Amino acid sequence: MVQFFDENGRAFAATLVSAGPMILTQVKTKEKDGYTALQYGFGTKRESLISKAQLGHFKKLGLFRHVKEVIVPEELLAETKIGDIVNVSVFEKGDTIDVSGISKGKGFQGVIKRHGFHGGPRTHGQKHSEREPGSIGGGLRTRVPKGMKMGGRMGSDRVTVKNLKILDVDTENNMLLLRGAIPGKRGTLIEIKESVADK
Repeated sequence: MVQFFDENGRAFAATLVSAGPMILTQVKTKEKDGYTALQYGFGTKRESLISKAQLGHFKKLGLFRHVKEVIVPEELLAETKIGDIVNVSVFEKGDTIDVSGISKGKGFQGVIKRHGFHGGPRTHGQKHSEREPGSIGGGLRTRVPKGMKMGGRMGSDRVTVKNLKILDVDTENNMLLLRGAIPGKRGTLIEIKESVADK
């Protein structure tokens, strides 16, 4: 993340994203594959780490670290061919986008951090129960209901941050400057798409 100053001198918290280029590696059709999609390759990898099946599939397009499919309508398939390159030039300054990615994993956490519980009182006879969850409801219940807020694994979820604004586009270095924060740690693979609100 960086600090960005606009032409009026206002400061924004921003995230610098390396975006592309992506190369189209396969076009999936309804007749052959049962659905319509475009498969893209992104990033680089040593040849020794790529299987022979993948080497044959890519057919000298590149040694890709990540391969991702995008479901598209059938009418878009005619406009594309294998080897097409997609880079940050498809975006413009001021566009609104949605960013999806895997959030940071935080391990096993208690109910205060995980669900925002307030904890128990610090007095009135209580000794070590400041951060305990308290009763989950007794009575005739003989089980823990699904969805009960309790301690457990937190993070490592697919999260979508919507309506982020593009502050700047660097086509020369394939970089995007996005206003605000995005899911995940440094180096996380993210998916950027046009905001639903813009459609």
